Amino acid sequence: MNLTLSQRLSLVFSVLLLACCGASAWLQIRANIMHEKEVVQGLSRGLARSIALDAQLMRAEDAQALGPEMVRRLFSRLMDVNPNVEVYLLDMEGKIVGHAAPEGSLKRNHVSLDPIRRLLANEPLPIQGDDPRSDNGRKVFSAAMLRAGEKKVGYIYVILQSEEHDRLAARATASSVLRTTLWSMVVVAALVLIAGLIGFRLITRPLRRLTTTMRQLDTKADQLALPAPAAASQRDEIAVLEHAFGDMAARINEQWNTMRQLDHDRREVVANISHDLRTPLGSLHGYLETLSLKDDTLTAAERQHYLGIALSQSQKVGRLAQALFELARLEHGSVQPELEPFSLSDLIQDVFQKFELQAGERQVRLMATLPHPAPMVRADLGMMERVLTNLLDNAIRHTPAGGEVEVTVAPAVNGKVTVTVEDTGPGVPSVMRENLFRRPVALQGEYRVGGLGLLTVNRILQLHHSKIELVSEPGFGAVFRFTLDAA
Repeated sequence: MNLTLSQRLSLVFSVLLLACCGASAWLQIRANIMHEKEVVQGLSRGLARSIALDAQLMRAEDAQALGPEMVRRLFSRLMDVNPNVEVYLLDMEGKIVGHAAPEGSLKRNHVSLDPIRRLLANEPLPIQGDDPRSDNGRKVFSAAMLRAGEKKVGYIYVILQSEEHDRLAARATASSVLRTTLWSMVVVAALVLIAGLIGFRLITRPLRRLTTTMRQLDTKADQLALPAPAAASQRDEIAVLEHAFGDMAARINEQWNTMRQLDHDRREVVANISHDLRTPLGSLHGYLETLSLKDDTLTAAERQHYLGIALSQSQKVGRLAQALFELARLEHGSVQPELEPFSLSDLIQDVFQKFELQAGERQVRLMATLPHPAPMVRADLGMMERVLTNLLDNAIRHTPAGGEVEVTVAPAVNGKVTVTVEDTGPGVPSVMRENLFRRPVALQGEYRVGGLGLLTVNRILQLHHSKIELVSEPGFGAVFRFTLDAA
């Protein structure tokens, strides 16, 4: 059952309350019955003695003068006068030797004498003895010693609540006492239940507030595309909190691992940037030192040659520093895209014009496949120019002479325009694909891909709620793809 904590507590409390009320009603009825028996036995305690004295008077001096028929007539008259009693004559062993019961109504012919002795010894009431008309029933009684002169000849044994009394009492109990008891139990149970529900509601209020807060956090997590909580649809506060704290622990662990990975990537970035800076700075320092030490011996042509190399290395350092500064601004959120509609085809043509000279020098052909009419996108124009510039620069540098670099724009589908940049170079090695958009990768040999350019591309597209994907296989050229919102 999908119940809240207060509902579960109320259900358990209701069951326990009903059980307690039932037990209380049973105990109350039981106590009433025992009280009635005690009162009846206390009031009729001397009844058997009165019967015994009357019987002795009637028997005169001979105990055998009172025969079985006389006993039956005597006991029958007594029972007619008081239908609430049953009178029996017992011998000294407890055997029934006289009675006025109908034929076949006696279930036993012997009565235990122990309760009789306890009654005669004035022990606390009620004291129950054997019921001759029941196989194992016990009832309150009155008893007295029957004497013939000074000789003990038996007992007068009087059952104080006859079968007729039991029938009438059962009917009265079922009709009035039980009904009153049940109604009182219902009223008490209802009042206690209402008080319990109010109490549970007040007690669980802080827990409900905490559960609401956790659900709100889960909703925010869903908006951030985090794993959905397993108990979001449950009503039990404890289950919701259990799953919520489990999800929080998993998220914290995931974030901790992400932080560790980011720290590792940061160290890798610093190491790779240091490597990239060391080469041009060393070359720049070497040529400047050569110019400083050998200025008098160098010809004008050699001096211009060294200065040209130093200037080229200085430009490399400047471009690297500018790229690093741009990436830092993007990573720390100091730059936000200014969205505006523009023609993607016009932007691609402008970027192609910037790379015509570089592509011609490397004998690489630039191609564009554009739909008609030209698609309009909504993005930051300057950032998108930077994205295409970085992708084309990488593609041209890693495409061999005679190769091609193609930019393809697909028509808008579901409000998205897909842009693909592909080349005919060697492609991206498998070992580099996992961290290609996370940190600049430095490998031995001539192949160098990624760097700060792809990190900058990835971050710009993230700011546009998009991402860059590598969709090609190694050895078949590099194919990068991303999407933009159609205007």
